[in-house]
Amino acid sequence: MPPWPRRSAARSAACSDAGPEGSRRLARSVRTFLESLRLQELATWCIRERAASPRQRSDMARYLITGGAGFIGSSIAEALLMRGDSVVILDDFSSGRRENLEGLPGSWELIEGSILDPAVVSRAMKGVRVVFHEGAIPSVARSVENPQATMAAGVQGTTVVLDVARHAGVRRVVFAASSAAYGNTPTLPKVETMEARPLSPYAASKLTGEHLMRVFSLLYGLETLSLRYFNVFGPRQDPKSEYAAVIPNFIMCAIAGKRPSVFGDGEQTRDFCYIDNTVRANLLAADSSRKLEGQVVNVACGERTSLNQLLKYIAELTGGGQAPEYLPARAGDVRDSLADIRAARELIGYEPTVDIREGLKRTYESLKARG
Repeated sequence: MPPWPRRSAARSAACSDAGPEGSRRLARSVRTFLESLRLQELATWCIRERAASPRQRSDMARYLITGGAGFIGSSIAEALLMRGDSVVILDDFSSGRRENLEGLPGSWELIEGSILDPAVVSRAMKGVRVVFHEGAIPSVARSVENPQATMAAGVQGTTVVLDVARHAGVRRVVFAASSAAYGNTPTLPKVETMEARPLSPYAASKLTGEHLMRVFSLLYGLETLSLRYFNVFGPRQDPKSEYAAVIPNFIMCAIAGKRPSVFGDGEQTRDFCYIDNTVRANLLAADSSRKLEGQVVNVACGERTSLNQLLKYIAELTGGGQAPEYLPARAGDVRDSLADIRAARELIGYEPTVDIREGLKRTYESLKARG
């Protein structure tokens, strides 16, 4: 299977006397150029993929993405639209961003509302064949601060989505689970059969979501699959958020010449997974001819990187960077993470195609162009 298309970068130089307005015009031009190249490459990839792997679906299938204005949800939407599908995006914009939806091609509909509202979810679910359930409050730190909100969205919201899906005749629900479910179990790599030991309300809500997927498959025959994401990163992540993920945070600090903050000693490790790998896993799950009955599979790259090593990689990309400020470790954070991805390979044919170094390069180019 060919790799997910690369996001190309343009190199431009501004005249020294262009001034602030000239710099802004240059940045806008670079962003437009990058986006046009990326969409051309994505379209080419989708055409090749359609010809090489006919899917078990009719053309212009209709998909629902809960949390579709978020980083991962909007990336899935773009991939579906580029291959000619119809997409419904459901989001209440509590964490999703409207700018993630700008420039999406093809046939899509936005429904603004909460997954906690059965009437809204029912309206979004009409005519839908497959649901990508990405909706959640996506932060360990926020869940520690406000566990009730996290559990309401993650548990009750997931129950609403599944219950409406079974009544609406949806064929399959693909769930955004999390590697946070493993907790701090010392064994590496993490295998899906290991005992789950969640350390935060966020992790507990995601683990409960996995159980709900199995129950609805067992009781009602609704096909479900839980994809345990491992530290997904990429261009659409919000680097300005108070809860920004570590990679966009580190990159923006390097660009701005600021000291990044590291919680702990920096030797904690993560299995960082570039967004295009995660998107491919979701499409493979949606299109699989296999019977999906609530299984759980890891989605990652199968390699681990410490935060200190990550900072070195970013310094190489940016040509510099300030020494980090080491702060006390945060409650609920996991020490080490590394995925065994054999189950995903065997069940849906998943293979990562973009490693961390290439993913960092693409993310850096995108964030730099955005300014």
